[in-house]
Amino acid sequence: MLRQSLLAAFAVATGLASLTACSSPSNTTAPNPPSTTPAPTTTAPASGKVTITWAASPIANVGIRKKLIQLFEQANPTIKVNLISQPSSTDTNRASLITEISGGSTTPDVFMGDVVWPGQFAAQSLAEPLNKHFPASFFARFAPGLVQGATIKGNVYAAPFFMDAGFLYYRKDLLQKAHLPVPKTWEQLQSEAKTLVSNKMVKYGFVWEGASYEGLTCNWMEYLTDAGGQVFNAQGKPNMDTPAAQHALSFMRGLITSGVSPQAVSVFQEPQAMNTFNNGQAAFLRNWDYAWANSQTPGQSSVVGKVGVVPLPTFAGHGTRGYACIGGWDLYINPHTKHMSADLTFINWMTSVPAQTVLASQYSEIPTNASVQNSPAVRAKNPVLAIVGQTNLIARPAQNPYYAKVSTAIYTNVNAALAGQVSVSTALSQANAQLASAVGSSSL
Repeated sequence: MLRQSLLAAFAVATGLASLTACSSPSNTTAPNPPSTTPAPTTTAPASGKVTITWAASPIANVGIRKKLIQLFEQANPTIKVNLISQPSSTDTNRASLITEISGGSTTPDVFMGDVVWPGQFAAQSLAEPLNKHFPASFFARFAPGLVQGATIKGNVYAAPFFMDAGFLYYRKDLLQKAHLPVPKTWEQLQSEAKTLVSNKMVKYGFVWEGASYEGLTCNWMEYLTDAGGQVFNAQGKPNMDTPAAQHALSFMRGLITSGVSPQAVSVFQEPQAMNTFNNGQAAFLRNWDYAWANSQTPGQSSVVGKVGVVPLPTFAGHGTRGYACIGGWDLYINPHTKHMSADLTFINWMTSVPAQTVLASQYSEIPTNASVQNSPAVRAKNPVLAIVGQTNLIARPAQNPYYAKVSTAIYTNVNAALAGQVSVSTALSQANAQLASAVGSSSL
């Protein structure tokens, strides 16, 4: 009966949302939304309000959580949300939630979690399958590729909340001076970067995240997918030692050996790559969406007004644009919750057009709702929001409950090849063997 009532409520709510989406996005971002703001219904007990707890780490430390709670409660007066502020450290946050939920705690009711958690949380029954409660039409609201990352064995364990993605940043002034177009392929980027360095127009051609850490796994997923490869095949077997993987890793190593990227890129994380670009020492940068605002901040960037941003390139013959690794945060439901109907109402609203428009328009977070991504008003906010809807997205192989070990096997071996410690073939062979060991492990 609960599922039937929720589906009926969802149908009414989404019908209202479709009407509101046709109005100006500015209507959804006002401090006091009009009474016509779409609001999924919930069944409140006779005693009055339902109180649910939402565990969430700070979002950019600018009050986003409290703002969204305020707007949600205005739209849903029978539900009160109690915010539990989680640690900023993703690992500490995850450990805390695992301890609480595995111990049978009914709170938090809803929690914000990393996009790489679904495999582990599903395997340990730490998250409720959302597709058991929401109709298929609910998941259609999200940008392509996002739901796939939260899907484990046919069940969807999280709702995409806001996302990060990789982009290519470039020096508009240098390309214009050298009469070079914005590159659309990796090969073209390498060639143009080499030209700029050879002509002594810039110190480095291209900087990115090549250190032995999670960021390299993200970079690797982009090159590997562009080359037509996968970490695991359709049967779930390690698939890193393939011609596609050879092509991807050989190219990454070639960026360093050709002098396009500095040798130090093998120890670069996001800050080092960002600082090198901001200092005017690099023509191209691969980094996350935050890098746009960072590069345009006077006092910390010497390239203000000289930067452009586009979707990442791909390899020649593999389409018109590359894949960007998905980062960001999802919303999960505690399987022990006592307030399932209210929890679902909360998630439905947080991923709706009004809430997602607030995230994008007021706080420049990348929305997961596809219609908001493609809203002209949202796209006009900044160059990253303008192109995010054009980006091909790829999730990390986090559907596996042993993802931490999977990622370690990827980035340690890819890094070894980048640093010239082992050959490309050896790195991929070792990665494949370690992946096989990781997925066959009996512990997380």
